[in-house]
Amino acid sequence: MTEQKVAVVTGASSGIGAATARRLAAEGFEVVLTARRTDRIEALAKETGGRAHTLDVTDRAAVDAFAAGLGRVDVLVNNAGGAIGAESVEHGDPADWLAMYQVNVLGVLHMTQALLPALRASGDGTVLVMSSTAALAAYEGGGGYVAAKHAAHTIAATLRLELCGEPIRVIEIAPGMVKSEGFAVTRFRGDEEKAAAVYAGVAEPLDSEDIADTVAWAVTRPPHVNIDLLVVRPRAQAANHKVHREL
Repeated sequence: MTEQKVAVVTGASSGIGAATARRLAAEGFEVVLTARRTDRIEALAKETGGRAHTLDVTDRAAVDAFAAGLGRVDVLVNNAGGAIGAESVEHGDPADWLAMYQVNVLGVLHMTQALLPALRASGDGTVLVMSSTAALAAYEGGGGYVAAKHAAHTIAATLRLELCGEPIRVIEIAPGMVKSEGFAVTRFRGDEEKAAAVYAGVAEPLDSEDIADTVAWAVTRPPHVNIDLLVVRPRAQAANHKVHREL
């Protein structure tokens, strides 16, 4: 009997992370859900038959302790991340930039470093980095987030080169406009009106399930197939700055 494959999903308490956990469970993975909100991941673990671990990916000691007790790992989905603020570079708060760097960049580094031995031991491991179209093109008011996601993109590209010849794939998913739970609200510091304006007039922005679908497809390709970079946007969005709105 084939042992069940294990997928670790960070930031699994809501939005894309939660949707990805559900989808990978449906694909037959045992899903290990990590996030800071214990009640949410415990409820989702019960729903999916997975395991919940309260974890802050910016805390290296906690990440190492988590990895030490984990056992088998076949897939790591580095999903934890987020944006804070929409100020210009001139007026950006360095504390916000630091917080974004810690979760979007160092969080990916911590989890990847800690789980690479287990991924290597699986004989067919996959590291997936959830970046953003912000990782590929800049836009006004996005300086800190753009910088952090560019760094995450570079981690994926560099790691793919460094692991070439080993049984580990490195995949990057770069979503565009996604109307996911809490992302815009967090970015605008709880301002629901500003958050709603991001999607105003857009008939069908992507949702978390759309991104989970791309993750599931990418990680279930045959082992010799590596989806280096998958950019996914709604039809209404041609570029970060070009969005069709029906007003």
